[in-house]
Amino acid sequence: MMGEKDFVHGNDRLERMLERPGMADAVAALETEADELDRIYAMSLAMVREAGKRTQVEIAHELGISQGAVSQMERREDMLLSTLRSYITAAGAQNPRIIVTVNGHDVELAI
Repeated sequence: MMGEKDFVHGNDRLERMLERPGMADAVAALETEADELDRIYAMSLAMVREAGKRTQVEIAHELGISQGAVSQMERREDMLLSTLRSYITAAGAQNPRIIVTVNGHDVELAI
C-alpha cells in the first residue's frame, strides 16, 4: 500500500519530467505546433465571416449596408484598410492586425 509520503502530486511529476534533458524544448515545440494547427488560414473574407459564424445578412446589418453589398465586398480584390477593418470586426475579429514577414521576422501591424 502506498503511504501519504509516497504520493507524487501531478505538478511535481510534471516538473520532474520537464527537468529531463531536451524535454522542455520538446514540449515547447509541441505547443508551437498545436498553436499553428489551431490557427485558421483564411483565403477570403467569406472564410473570415464563416470562422466568426456570421451570415452576410448579419454583417450587412452591423455595417449598415445591404447583403448584396457584403457579397460584392467579399469578391473584391482590393479595398481600403478601413473597409477591411470594419468588415473583419463585424465578422467577430478582435484586435485586427496584419502580420508580415520581413527578413525572417514577423512584423505585426494594427489595422
